[in-house]
Amino acid sequence: MKKIVSETFQISVDVLLASIGLKVFLLPNGFLDGGATGIAILLSEVTGVDISFLLLFVSLPFLFLAWYSLSKRIFTKSIVSIVALAIMIHYENFEPVTDDKLLIAIFGGLFLGSGIGLTVKNGAVLDGSEILGIFINERYGISIGKVILVFNVILFSVTTALLSIEVAMYSILTFLITAKVIDLMIEGFEDFVGLMIVSDESLAIEQSLTKEIGVGMTIYKASSGFGKRGEQGEKQIIHTVINRIDIRKTYNIIDKHDESAFIIEFHVNDIKGGILRKYLTTESLKTLKPQWLDKKTTSL
Repeated sequence: MKKIVSETFQISVDVLLASIGLKVFLLPNGFLDGGATGIAILLSEVTGVDISFLLLFVSLPFLFLAWYSLSKRIFTKSIVSIVALAIMIHYENFEPVTDDKLLIAIFGGLFLGSGIGLTVKNGAVLDGSEILGIFINERYGISIGKVILVFNVILFSVTTALLSIEVAMYSILTFLITAKVIDLMIEGFEDFVGLMIVSDESLAIEQSLTKEIGVGMTIYKASSGFGKRGEQGEKQIIHTVINRIDIRKTYNIIDKHDESAFIIEFHVNDIKGGILRKYLTTESLKTLKPQWLDKKTTSL
């Protein structure tokens, strides 16, 4: 029961954010977003029909696809979210706060993207184009991103023909901001970078990273393939996560020991557990006492 109440509250906040983006910024000025929401806004501008009814109507075929593409729990939560958004848009009386078209596109995308992104993060879908992308990806193997891109290219082309090129241009700006904010809401504002380091000087690099950066790491034993120096033997791979602010210093440390080290850098969206820099202080280093901390550095 507690989980249901929590999810209901979270989705309510998410829907409120999306409705503010629509009612306060986009709808009064006829600006579109991408996806099913954009279709509903376009139809409302052309026909004069209430956007709340059109939003439900446009979402129906996507929800039909969701029944086959998503779990029944996500399907149910998505219906609740979309209906709640339509009701909120219909009854809320927020007044527009600016006439500046650039601010409208930016903040409309910001609020709408926050609402859609947080809804997805909470296990529901607020816009049907993602459902279409999932469905086509499962059936034909085409990436979700490509499906949504083609969908919106067609939508904005129609917008240019039916409304104006200016509205289409501002709508594209809104869509780009919305898409970026959705990514940030889902993935988070990453503070960390993951590194995999393959080097013949791995022991020296381990020592320096621990002493100078203060990071924990995992060491993998691996067998290398056939490189430019012929068949290679066993190697050690360093796998670590560092704060983004330390990335340049980390590369300098690696280059100091081995300029030809093979490094893979990847994004880290979230971290749980482990040793981060703020815990690995000088005092805590003394308590860890790795066997090699007081030894002379040797190469592998």
